[in-house]
Amino acid sequence: MNQDYVLVAGRSNPVLAKRIAEHLNMDLFPVDILQFKDGEIQVYFNDTIRGKDVFIIQPTFSPTDNIMELLITIDAAKRASARNIVAVVPYFGYARQDRKDKPRTSIGAKLMCNLLTAAGVNRLITMDLHADQIQGFIEVPVDHLFASNVFIPYIRSLNMQDLCIASPDTGGTKRASTYAKALDCEMVIGYKHREKQNEVASLQIIGDVKDKNVIIVDDIIDTAGTLCKAAGRIKDMGAKSVRAMCAHGLFSGDAIKNIDNSVLDEVLVTDTIPLRNECSKIKQISVSQLLAEVIKSVVDNTSISSHYYV
Repeated sequence: MNQDYVLVAGRSNPVLAKRIAEHLNMDLFPVDILQFKDGEIQVYFNDTIRGKDVFIIQPTFSPTDNIMELLITIDAAKRASARNIVAVVPYFGYARQDRKDKPRTSIGAKLMCNLLTAAGVNRLITMDLHADQIQGFIEVPVDHLFASNVFIPYIRSLNMQDLCIASPDTGGTKRASTYAKALDCEMVIGYKHREKQNEVASLQIIGDVKDKNVIIVDDIIDTAGTLCKAAGRIKDMGAKSVRAMCAHGLFSGDAIKNIDNSVLDEVLVTDTIPLRNECSKIKQISVSQLLAEVIKSVVDNTSISSHYYV
């Protein structure tokens, strides 16, 4: 394996970065990330990276300082004559703003891609984008990975009978279908109506869940409002158990409280975002090995197609 590359950890998820480095039998490259009293960030590489491939591991969840830190680290690597700069962004912030769904609104996902390009990134590695088309918003190669690589083996390990996969909304139909095909089971779809952000006015389940062990699959848990409402509706329709598996656990606002008080038996998330609060129903599974294998493939110029569930 080519050793002309380094791994750099931002401050948003140093635990994930350390796990990735351990899978690659490497140490994280020493870098100083300084913050002035007014909040400005400055990044300094402690040794030469001239002619090296630099992989910067930094999910961009809130606060927005995480985004700025990633951009400044990319800029520092570019000015230090790195050969290639790869942004490893397991959670891609602002991905829910992928289109104009009403007049005079922003498209934050496109702006994020423009910022990464302007900073000097050569490649993007990310996971479970809220909208697949974001891959086309940026003019560099994108390796788009999926949490199904760790969730599907976990589901199989449960050895559950009468399994059914559920999508909490119509936008997640493709994702749910992928799981259902891989697990050779049935699926159902939720249809929701929102009157404002983070608040579901009504939700209906299309399909039969009676006497089924249902697993809701999604990309993001934010306030958990949709998730808990879908779980409650599925349980009311006669399901034996209801679980949820989501790639990115934001857990904003009353999310933990909502999950704790819900009918959900278990909520499984990855470590793209660190868990900030404890909850007996929430379990975290690491995607560090998956990310490490893809980084190795990028360095060695080998295929990553085996890491896809299609």
